[in-house]
Amino acid sequence: MPAVISWSGGKDSCLALMRVSEARDVRAALTMFDETGARSRSHGLRPEVIAAQVVRLGLESVTAGASWADYTERFVQALQSLAARGFDRLITGDIEGGPHLEWTRTVAARAGMTAELPLWGEPTAALAREFLARGGEALVVTVRTPPLEAEWLGRRLRTIDFAALAARGIDAGGERGEYHSVVTDCAHFARPLALRAGARVPVHDCWALDLELEDPRRLSNRRRGSLQSW
Repeated sequence: MPAVISWSGGKDSCLALMRVSEARDVRAALTMFDETGARSRSHGLRPEVIAAQVVRLGLESVTAGASWADYTERFVQALQSLAARGFDRLITGDIEGGPHLEWTRTVAARAGMTAELPLWGEPTAALAREFLARGGEALVVTVRTPPLEAEWLGRRLRTIDFAALAARGIDAGGERGEYHSVVTDCAHFARPLALRAGARVPVHDCWALDLELEDPRRLSNRRRGSLQSW
């Protein structure tokens, strides 16, 4: 039966996909956006960046817009539309957070699906290193300040000293919201994703890097959207 990956655009959802790809028939990627559809939830990525990733994965792109207040219902509705087409499994890159485990299982069950969390409970530093060892490439796209600084934006994940992060009390995988990443290449990409760094934008207690596709012609008719709602 076909499966859907909950796709944030970051390293953890990508590693989850890589881990299950031989055992599961993953055919679609589900990404949640804000109410305007201009930015992805949590990672603040433009729709064209997410779309370019999913094209490179060879998957169907499924998206939905939601406020934080109606996020659960809109997520369930998206899953139900897939379940009606025969999808029976939801794959996520979640690692920790007890309430979130129950939430994931509940929303999947409401849609008649089974939730599968292949990374759950594993050490985050080991998972980050596994992503890199499998050929994954990613950039830091948001940071929480403190504990990190805006200068971390755009840094390649491969250059990060995870032991040094741990010495500062920072989770290697950013599981406490210290940072988010955006995948630019992996073994499942048909070709690497070239991104151009735009402005650094303050969002609440974080800094975000506004990323665009390298080819500006792909953006000529796109809604640019503000990061402020993310």
